[in-house]
Amino acid sequence: MKQKTEVYSVTIRTAIAILTLGALAGQADAQWLGHPTNGIPRTRDGQPNLSAPAPRTREGKADLSGLWLPDSGPKGTRGIGDTVRSPYFLDITADMKPEDVPFRPWAAAEYKRRVERGSQDDPTARCQPTGVPALNTYPMPSKIVQTPELIVILYENNTDFRQIFVDGRSQPRDPNPTWMGYSTAKWEGDTLVVDSNGFNDQSWLDRSGHPHSDALHVIERLRRLDFGHMEIQITIDDPKTYAKPLTFTQPQILLADTELLEHFCTENEKDVAHFR
Repeated sequence: MKQKTEVYSVTIRTAIAILTLGALAGQADAQWLGHPTNGIPRTRDGQPNLSAPAPRTREGKADLSGLWLPDSGPKGTRGIGDTVRSPYFLDITADMKPEDVPFRPWAAAEYKRRVERGSQDDPTARCQPTGVPALNTYPMPSKIVQTPELIVILYENNTDFRQIFVDGRSQPRDPNPTWMGYSTAKWEGDTLVVDSNGFNDQSWLDRSGHPHSDALHVIERLRRLDFGHMEIQITIDDPKTYAKPLTFTQPQILLADTELLEHFCTENEKDVAHFR
């Protein structure tokens, strides 16, 4: 499956590059599309060797740095154009039977309402933030920038970002609720365990409309399998919304020789006026 995914990733970025080049004409060089990424192991024909060993930092930690794209996997669904999306992008409970989802009564009713309205109330349809953990499944790249005490994730989607503190600080007490939450992390061997809370209740966990409350607590376990592949195990613990935690694993694949593009949902947005 790795080979298919790698071809898909390159194809999607190539399509984006073609569209962008057509739009920007003489400004193409500013995007650095096709510029070789430093430090990437390569095969004899110059192609990125995504199966090479995972890198490490100078401090000996697993190095998660790079430009990553959610892997659609064998159960991916087709979206706009040639985009193939992770099943968890649409439904974080894709691995469960509908009757096994541990909804609280209010959450079951709210989810049903959102589905019946065809996800018209999706905050992302109104250019509001996608939120955490949904950004891990969104079919656009993100870049991890890793330092010993701070990890920054830059998202192409709506040009969002997260700060993940690895400096030993505690979670804030009584935080002001936010879309992205507050994230701290620690290392467990080669796995980065990210602990996030302090969310508002406005974002959706997926595009089908699974809700959450302001009690949302998210644990992400990031583990780089080799140079070009990473897994993010995501646990959603929200006792106000679900009777027990929900867990799924979203694989990621490294994108080489390309860069993030600027993206703003509000640019040329024409959909909201048609919502009922």
